[in-house]
Amino acid sequence: MKTVVLSAEWSPKTSFRLGPKDIDQKLTYLGSAVWRYPKLSITEKAIPKIGPTECLIEVKACGICGSDVHMAQADNDGYTWYPGLTAFPVVLGHEMAGVVVEAGAKAFNKRTGRRFEAGEPVCPEEMFWCAYCRPCSEGNPNQCEQLQEMGFSVDGGFENYVALDARYLWSLVELQDTYKGNDLFLAGSLVEPTSVAYNAVIECGGGIRPGDHAVICGGGPIGLAAVAIMKHAGAAKVILSEPSESRANIGRRLGADLVINPLKEDMAQKVLEYTGGLGAALYLEATGLPDKILPAIEDSIWNGKFIGAKVVLVARADMRAPLNCEVYEVKKAKIAGAQGHSGYGTFPRVISCMASGMDMTPLITKRIVLDEVPDHIVQLQTDKTNCKITCVM
Repeated sequence: MKTVVLSAEWSPKTSFRLGPKDIDQKLTYLGSAVWRYPKLSITEKAIPKIGPTECLIEVKACGICGSDVHMAQADNDGYTWYPGLTAFPVVLGHEMAGVVVEAGAKAFNKRTGRRFEAGEPVCPEEMFWCAYCRPCSEGNPNQCEQLQEMGFSVDGGFENYVALDARYLWSLVELQDTYKGNDLFLAGSLVEPTSVAYNAVIECGGGIRPGDHAVICGGGPIGLAAVAIMKHAGAAKVILSEPSESRANIGRRLGADLVINPLKEDMAQKVLEYTGGLGAALYLEATGLPDKILPAIEDSIWNGKFIGAKVVLVARADMRAPLNCEVYEVKKAKIAGAQGHSGYGTFPRVISCMASGMDMTPLITKRIVLDEVPDHIVQLQTDKTNCKITCVM
């Protein structure tokens, strides 16, 4: 079967030292300091065999994530942009949905409590947590010390069939009344990125009270998903900061009440204007430019009347950003980091939200086939016209 593979050269920077969880020549938790000259290719591999707790999934849809783009993108010295866990070569793709073809004897379905059956529509978590380390045992699977990631360190969804442990699979049966045919799998492929946003604003950020205001900085898929979640959670005004008009329009469809163009307008000033001088209860940094965004967020908090605002960081950025401690101390504000999407009942809640009317499919602006994936990953490095490009099998 065909697969989309990313390979790269192991070439650590002189400042890099192997950590306790890195594996020399194979795996690192700081990709941008190690992997050089990333290269995409279409290759062939055999259909995988499954173990007793695994299911063989026929992939029906898999979206291109910004992480896929950044892993394949090189800086001026040839190093991958992506700073996270990586092991190359690897089959890319983690925003996927498909159908169970075969289930192992111990591959249990969380929906039924029995073994998965052929034909069940499913989507997987991308974080493969171990369940045994201390973070997992304390209920923090996204911080797993033995973490593997689908499409980053183990083979992902840009292939026709993938073998996945049932513990990471979630049924999409609940969506069948809302989405028909291929639309079911397109919607299912959006559960993972929407769950990243949910984990950020609800679990890590602590959510909001109905009637609060929320500001989402960045109109990429995660930021736009956060717009929908905040509106679904009862935000009075969801304010999206995004310069692209096409993405701003998607944000409006997903629930954004107001849009700020940060290249033409003072974000902090507009937030205060739109909220009557109050400011927001929650701010999400989803641009990957915290050095530029955090000062504007802090200005809004400092000059607003809201006490106890929460700032959530979700976009990956290998940089140090300025922080004005006085803002957080005087205004009783909080700052939180968010990674991943696993645990806390996030996936089933997102699926239920989507089944009850939170339609995320406007994120998908183009559909392609598997052979077109490498070219579109490269295209997305410079062309931001499309929001979410999804491969349909």
